[in-house]
Amino acid sequence: MTEAIHEVVAARLGEHGVRYTGGRRALVEVLAAAGRPLRVEEILAASPRVRQSSVYRNLALFEESGLVHRVSGHGDHARYELAEELVGHHHHFACRRCGAVADVELPHDLESALSGALADLARRTHLTVEAHRIDVVGLCAACAPTAG
Repeated sequence: MTEAIHEVVAARLGEHGVRYTGGRRALVEVLAAAGRPLRVEEILAASPRVRQSSVYRNLALFEESGLVHRVSGHGDHARYELAEELVGHHHHFACRRCGAVADVELPHDLESALSGALADLARRTHLTVEAHRIDVVGLCAACAPTAG
């Protein structure tokens, strides 16, 4: 993980009058290393010395500060990931059976076509598109029926 992410987080928290403590830094490192949205239980397993109440409190603070995005799994508890400005633009695949959520990046040409279609929609509806997120729901490889 780059030091640049820590610098952005520290600056954003500073704007809210909040210190970037070691515990908060550890939480950012867990989220950055995961490469996918995590449930609180997964965060706690990766940081066994951090108290559950501290994780919930810091996730709420990060979400309020725009540093963390909450991702709803299919029929599952919320999952958390660092905001796109920190880790880059991506979408999600959610398994409807087990609730697993994975980050997915669309090929450049498809992402470009999607952006164009959204810009066209914005023109026709007189809305302004600021961002987009796609959550694809289906079955992950472990839950999909085997071809036979």
